[in-house]
Amino acid sequence: MELPAVLGLVLLLHLPQIRATQGILHAVGDGVPNTGKDYCITYNSSWTTLPTSYANANYYKLENISSIWLCSESELPRTDLKNKAVVVMVGNCSILDKALIAQSRNAKMLLVASKDGLPRPTDNRSGYESLTIPIAYVKYGDIANMEQDVGRNINVTMYSPSPPLFDYSMLVIFLISVFTVALGGYWSGVSELEDLRPSHNTGESEGGKKKDENVTFTPFTVILFVVICCVMLLLLYFFYKWLVYVIICVFCLASALSMFNCLSALIQYIPYGRCRISCLSKSAEVRLIFLALFCAAISVTWAVFRNEDRWIWILQDILGIAFCLNFIKTLRMPNFKACVILLGLLLLYDVFFVFITPFITKNGQSIMIEVAAGPSGSTEKNGENYVEVPPDSQATFEKLPVVIRVPRLEYSAVKLCVMPFSLLGFGDIIVPGLLVAYCRRFDVRFTSSSAYYISCTIGYAVGMILTLVILIILNMGQPALLYLVPCTLLASSLVAWRRKEMKKFWNGGCYEVCIYTVFTLHTLILSALTTPTKRTIVSSDLRCR
Repeated sequence: MELPAVLGLVLLLHLPQIRATQGILHAVGDGVPNTGKDYCITYNSSWTTLPTSYANANYYKLENISSIWLCSESELPRTDLKNKAVVVMVGNCSILDKALIAQSRNAKMLLVASKDGLPRPTDNRSGYESLTIPIAYVKYGDIANMEQDVGRNINVTMYSPSPPLFDYSMLVIFLISVFTVALGGYWSGVSELEDLRPSHNTGESEGGKKKDENVTFTPFTVILFVVICCVMLLLLYFFYKWLVYVIICVFCLASALSMFNCLSALIQYIPYGRCRISCLSKSAEVRLIFLALFCAAISVTWAVFRNEDRWIWILQDILGIAFCLNFIKTLRMPNFKACVILLGLLLLYDVFFVFITPFITKNGQSIMIEVAAGPSGSTEKNGENYVEVPPDSQATFEKLPVVIRVPRLEYSAVKLCVMPFSLLGFGDIIVPGLLVAYCRRFDVRFTSSSAYYISCTIGYAVGMILTLVILIILNMGQPALLYLVPCTLLASSLVAWRRKEMKKFWNGGCYEVCIYTVFTLHTLILSALTTPTKRTIVSSDLRCR
């Protein structure tokens, strides 16, 4: 895989899990509270606390004045809004300003109708301490059809069913992540063994070929990479609606190539289809040609149906797992020092863009969450205001394909809105996976056991468990690297300290020097064997200095 293409995608791999705050608008006609229909709404849980059921909730008569924006008192009709649920249209002012005007007329609830999906209320609440009425977004089409659905004299209430504390999708996420990290680290160790094994080909070693296929990060390139991540994340924040398609294209190409690399490593053990086809002085095995077509077809299928939530997540997860495996195997960390720098800087990157940037942005929302969640429904950024867009009840919004997605199995109530998913960013697999891969290669080169590899994998599993526990307790998305980085670094460091190998582990055992020396030795030996007329003196000193 080409490194520039990978760098363009990896910068987004640290996105925290985003859980949109969705609720239900329950509407009844003719004042009958035990019959009616539910509609999806979005609200801000830090502004409004909703009951978990409509059974004991307060109902308010619906007053539909969606013909106005309610951006000023002068827009209000003479209709009495006292003790009513008011529906207005998305306009060029903050929903908090709309709510203040509605509250001044004694309204009990504000519903903002959107013609194009459901935004997330993310305005800056500072300066609106006197605001007490609940606020939510609702689809304009639902309001327009409500009288036909439930009858006249509509009364409404809002509620939000509580999700279960634990969903089986979290277990699936845990198994996928640990499996991918463990397998990627093991595959990297297999590649290291192939590097050490001399080839029978004249003039070059198999290790030399493998070395060309891999990329080694130095401390300088690690720092440069993190800087690129920051710059590209900011570009996505400001130019999301254009760059999202660039990321989709990069993901399609990179994931197809990654799947080909993963499956071609397995297909070599199948004794069929080894005949070769030649074209333009190039030749390839028939089975590899069919494999390439299959991988391209999977990637194209995902690209065409990427907004089909019901089943396309399966293909995205398969492509994502292949991408992570190939990346962990391909990118090599030269020593533990580079691992510490990479994981430490990306941890700071996560913390800054998730927890610090809300104090900087105008709407009080973190840049990371804004990028992860994509465009806010029917709105576009315009300072702190919203701009109305044309109606489109079937509109979909492009999301960044940089997460493992597993549908939540037990949160059936909110499936009225969208199919809910548990998410884990690729970076929460790849970044710690690079440390696991380094531990495995260190075991292959300098130990006769798998102590570093096993301990670091266990540390990753413990970090994932800790992430899920904190997620359940706080009921909000978490940057997983906040827990994965300390657990993996601590686990591998303890093994190095226990085995009294910290200096060698920190410096990589002169990894680069040894690679060069072994490669040179193999070349000289093969040269000596294939050129009998010349005398070649080969030094056997392979000690790292």
